[in-house]
Amino acid sequence: MFAVLKTGGKQYKVQAGDMLRVEKLAADAGETIQFNDVLMLGGDAPVVGAPFVDGAAVQAEVIDQIKGEKVIHFVKRRRKHSSKRTKGHRQKLTLVKITEILASGADKSGVKAASGQGDAPAAAKAAPAAKKAAPAASGDDLTELTGVGPAAAKKLEEAGLTSFAQIAALSDADIAAIDAVKVKPEWVEQAKELAKG
Repeated sequence: MFAVLKTGGKQYKVQAGDMLRVEKLAADAGETIQFNDVLMLGGDAPVVGAPFVDGAAVQAEVIDQIKGEKVIHFVKRRRKHSSKRTKGHRQKLTLVKITEILASGADKSGVKAASGQGDAPAAAKAAPAAKKAAPAASGDDLTELTGVGPAAAKKLEEAGLTSFAQIAALSDADIAAIDAVKVKPEWVEQAKELAKG
């Protein structure tokens, strides 16, 4: 029995026991992962998905995190400009060994789903975007403080300070505990005035 799976924007035809080099996955060596994007199952009774086969999965064991061969990109412009540029690149890869092909029951297996390096930041970007939307609606415009620009206001919001009242209530110990941005004592005084109205 074989399966065609999709990971990292590529498709692979695999059987149990195959070794694959795939785009980097968020998994450590020795972990068992599961590829849920199965496009086709082959064998005695082939099944083609639309686009994926429901309930099918491919389980694999992560062998190692490796790097691919070095690729050199060299550009030379002749005649009047006479410039050269060399860039090198080694793609980060994950070496996996296919252990099992599941035709059904993949959702009940309890094995961690394989997620690529690019998948995690997408979820991480969505969470801060939602987090930033809430303080903007209820918080104050911190750039009204003297010396606070957009970058410092963003760092203050990341530290949990979104209103003038919160900044006005800071003690010297609280100011020392904030690592993201150096809160100046004059900001606290201005925040007290602005919090009053």
